[in-house]
Formats: sequence, structure tokens, C-alpha cells
Amino acid sequence: MAIIVNMPRLSDTMEEGTVSSWLKKLGDKVEEGDILAEIETDKATMEFESFNEGFLLYIGIAEGESAAVDSLLAIIGDEGEDISGLLNEESAKAATEETLEAEETQPEESAEQPAATIPEGVEVVKMPRLSDTMEEGTVASWLKGVGDTVEEGEILAEIETDKATMEFESFYAGELLHIGVQVGESAAVDSLLAIIGPSGTDVAAVLAAASSADTPKTEEPKTTTTDAPPTTTTKPSEAVEKAVVQTSANSNQRIMASPLAKKMAAEKGIDLSQVQGSGEHGRIVKRDIEQFVPSAATSAAPFVTKGQESSEDIPNSQMRKVIAKRLAESKFSAPHYYLSVEFDMDAAIAFRKQYNELPDTKISFNDIVVKATALALKQHPQVNSRWYDDRMQLNHHVHIGVAVAVPDGLVVPVVRFADEMALPQIGTQVKDYAVRARDKKLAPDEMEGSTFTISNLGMFGIDEFTSIINQPNSAILSVGAIVQKPVVKDGEIVVRSTMKLTLACDHRTVDGATGAQFLQTLREYIEQPLRLVI
Repeated sequence: MAIIVNMPRLSDTMEEGTVSSWLKKLGDKVEEGDILAEIETDKATMEFESFNEGFLLYIGIAEGESAAVDSLLAIIGDEGEDISGLLNEESAKAATEETLEAEETQPEESAEQPAATIPEGVEVVKMPRLSDTMEEGTVASWLKGVGDTVEEGEILAEIETDKATMEFESFYAGELLHIGVQVGESAAVDSLLAIIGPSGTDVAAVLAAASSADTPKTEEPKTTTTDAPPTTTTKPSEAVEKAVVQTSANSNQRIMASPLAKKMAAEKGIDLSQVQGSGEHGRIVKRDIEQFVPSAATSAAPFVTKGQESSEDIPNSQMRKVIAKRLAESKFSAPHYYLSVEFDMDAAIAFRKQYNELPDTKISFNDIVVKATALALKQHPQVNSRWYDDRMQLNHHVHIGVAVAVPDGLVVPVVRFADEMALPQIGTQVKDYAVRARDKKLAPDEMEGSTFTISNLGMFGIDEFTSIINQPNSAILSVGAIVQKPVVKDGEIVVRSTMKLTLACDHRTVDGATGAQFLQTLREYIEQPLRLVI
């Protein structure tokens, strides 16, 4: 399936890019990670690598030409694939945007006063777009405090997106004059994040100029550190520590801690307000959690006494917000229906046991389900489809999304071309995805492009459940636990191992008979597992 590659935003101030050179030409094979082109931004000429694989079918910007961020840069897809429909869609989209832009840029007769300007040498840093689906970001921690000197390339903050917590480095050198989004707060992409410039700059004037330039307004900081005169004897780090101490006494406390430290504290049941941070500006880091010993007073008195009501408000993470939005859209836009089956797993159990006796080999039942599902989807492309208002897209490649539970919710990394992979390859990739998902180390492109999704709760002892379709997929398979139960076999009651699966389908693309036929094929692969390797 052809994929549109847009002009990337390679710096926070980049509005357009110039293609210095193409490292691939039309018709060339492109592997994931290959350098597609060298792109000149407002700051540097940078290599731009491909996050997709296929053939370079179209070049939208010739060498030496410039184009705005998000303009059509290239199209990558299958060899010989017809991309005329995509080009027509992009042309129509571009025409619409040009019309809207022309309307918006009409001079207004009522404008009388010139807009305020940002002083030379002062840089307004905006909330970056760190993933393709990111709409807003949450500041997990600041690595610099107001008044600190910032060098180009230093890490300013850790920002939580809808997919991961990522380090955000500064493209500027100077003094951190203002923080626009406090730790734990969220702001839309392109909102004012910080101001960097020479010491003594009139921050209020810069904020006014940024506001007049349609920069999203942010709340004034609650401490007076930003507006302190240059002669103050309070160090920036001391001011940050003081602010943290002052806010820790109320119910809306803001505690500076790394994402890993927060995760470890949650797993161990440690109250972060009781932990003394040893990191920069008193930030709580991994070693502080590992070395934490509860005080005698804390250990002696229970957190909640008998009969006392207690509750805690936990701000929704970016991941949780996106999960809520997308699942609600799926549930209320796609007409779901469900097909449940029960498979005999005795042959699969014997097959796995024999397979795992091979040297350096280890596969799970989940690996068997992924492989069997991928092969069944090749025979039933309508289940491997996507719905659009004007057409149905039947995918002939199989990219299986495997749902992985993480502390903040759920992510779905994608096993690409699962039908072509051996069982051990599937097992290795799924395990790697699961480990990196829990550490928030998955790259955005590793969670994109699925054509079908599998959710397995069998390891938690869940016998049977239903899932919400992971759009734009047309179906999702829910896999339960393997259990032993009495069944009737050849007129006799015998004990067999069985597993229940439920297929949730979008009725717009997958009719009941189509879904049932897919499950019949899936049954053949799982109950006769030798078919997976021959």
C-alpha cells in the first residue's frame, strides 16, 4: 500500500525545507532506515531517513526546490502500484489549503497599530510535535530552571507525547528566561513552551510580542523567579527547589521526578512526596527510588485510617487521552458485531512442546496465534481491510498489531509481513516490542500501519472477552486462556485443552459469513499446527 511522505519539521522553527539532494531516485528500492534525501532547514542541512519500506514511486519536490512543512515530499509503495488516486487527493487538498490561506491573508482595514516585535537574540521555544499523531504534550520534567544557562544541544525538558516520553533538546544558546508550561501541565503543539535569550531581557515585553504574533497564551508562572532582578542572590536551582517545597504541602503538589522513577515508585507503592531527590534541581531519579527507606513514622501509621474516605485525582496522561478519544471514535462510528469460537488446543500444545525442544528455540502460544492469523488473513483479504467513505481498501500485505499493556494504558506495535516470518522471528520481535513498550522506547513508526490487531489476555487467566476495533482496521481478535475442560469426543466425555477466541468485526467491511469463514480457516491452522511450517 502506497504511503505518503511529507516534508518533515526537522527543527522547532522550521516552516519550510529545501531538498539539497535525493539519495534515492524514482523506482529505487527503499529500506526502512535508508537515507531518502538531504534537507536544508533554517538551521542546518540534515539527512532524512525513511520510516517505510517499498519502492520510491513519486518525488514531489525536486532538488533545489523548497516547500512548506507537511507538503508532499514523496510516495513509497509496492513496485508498479497505481498512485494516481493519491496524487489527485493531494492536489485537491493543496488547492483547498491555498484558497483558505488566501482568504486568511486578506488585509484587514481595521488594523491600525503595528504588531510588537520580539527583540533580536531572544528565541520563543514552542511545544514541538514529537510524533505524527501528537496534538498536545505534557512536560514530564524540566532539566533546566529559570535563570540557568542553556547551551545548544542541551536537554531542556522531558515531554510526554501520546506515545512516549522523549527528551527535547534546545536549538539555542542563552539563559532560560521563562517557562510557559510547568511540570505536569499539558499544552497544544506550537504553544509557548519557554523563552531563551540574553540575561536581563524584558520577559513581559517578549510575552506580549509572542501573544500578538498569535502564539498561544500560557499562564503566568506562580513563582517570581522569572522577574527577579539580575542582582538576586538566589540561585536558579534553589528557586526551583523552593517552589517544589512550597507546593508539596497542598493537594495539588508538583513533584519533580523522572518518568522511570515515577514508574518504579508506582510499582513499589512509594509515595514520591516522602522521597528526597538527588538529581539536578532536587529531581527524583532511579537511584533515589532504589535506595528509599520509609521513615519510622511513615511505616508506623497507615496512610488511610479505618472508616476514613480517601481519593486521589490523577491527571490523564497524553496516552490515556488519545486512547479514550480513538476508542470512543471506533466504538461509536464502526458498527461492531462479535463472533466467538472455541478451538481444541491439544495439537498446538504438543506442537509447541516439540518445537521448543529444538536448540536455541522458544515460541509461545501467542506466536502460534499471530502466525496462524496472518496466514488466514492472506486467504480472507476482506477481514484485512480498511473502510473509507467512498471505497473499501483490501490489503494484500499483513501487518499484525499486537496489543501490549503499559502502565499508562495500551500501545499496539506492529509485526510487519507476519505471514512471511518464521515462528521464532515473530516471538523475538514481539518480546522486543513488549520490553521497549513498557520502557516507552518504541519509535512512532513501529506503532503505525497495522492491518489487523490481536489482543491476548490469556496470560492473565481471562477465558473470554471482546475488544474494540483498532481503527482503521476492520477487525480485532481477542484471545483467551487455554483451559482444560470435559468435552464430548466421539460420543465419550474426555478432558481436552480448549481456547476461546472472539472476533470483533466492522459490519461495513466484514459481513457475518465472511468473518465466520475467516475463523474456519484460522481453526484449521491452529488445530493442525504443522500447516504453519510447511
